Amino acid sequence: MRFGVVVFPGSNCDHDAFYVLRHVLYQDVRYLWHKEQFRPDEFDCVVLPGGFSYGDYLRTGAIARFSPAMNSVKAHADQGRLVIGICNGFQILCEAGFLPGALIRNRSLQFRCEFVRLRVDVPNSPFTNACLTGHLLRVPIAHGEGSYFAPPDVVHKLNLNQQIILRYCDDRGRITIEANPNGSIENIAGICNDRRNVFGLMPHPERASERMLGSEDGRTIFQSIINYCTRRQSWGMGQKPD
Repeated sequence: MRFGVVVFPGSNCDHDAFYVLRHVLYQDVRYLWHKEQFRPDEFDCVVLPGGFSYGDYLRTGAIARFSPAMNSVKAHADQGRLVIGICNGFQILCEAGFLPGALIRNRSLQFRCEFVRLRVDVPNSPFTNACLTGHLLRVPIAHGEGSYFAPPDVVHKLNLNQQIILRYCDDRGRITIEANPNGSIENIAGICNDRRNVFGLMPHPERASERMLGSEDGRTIFQSIINYCTRRQSWGMGQKPD
């Protein structure tokens, strides 16, 4: 399968994502400059990486949403193909209307850079199918504006449609205030759209994909994407899903 990693001015996790996909998971991947247009069917999954796109001027992701490449990302997503936004990428997806809600300043008003525990609440998604319900992941965060917020009716809909994929939790899987590093409503760490092909999360799975980095749990996210796309390709060849 083929991945595209969008590079915005100020991205600083694009090389991390590229490295994991190419050299750890041995996938076909190439960089996409923010001014570049591409065909909707050119990639199986597009990655919006972390960093500080356009210096995070105005608001995080507020300028990046207008990049020419985002028109191609939208056409790609409209065809049902996968998009994953990590940290700043999540912020861009919310600003661009791909996902509901917004990411605001951390409750502590401090930049948080640390490992956190995540609980997988929805394993039957293209991004978590390698997990079981309640599966715990140890993945780092690095953000100052990672507190997810949405009006009560939006959060209710997210819960109803099982669009809240990941939640911050303690090492026993409990959803607690103490385990919430940024004040996100309902400990939300990652959500998807209602079609389940666009996924945004604040933690960095690409920084937890090799044992030498302290955790390999992030590989589960990327492996789930590979699993889903491989199965989708087999369906297209007339094979029935498992």
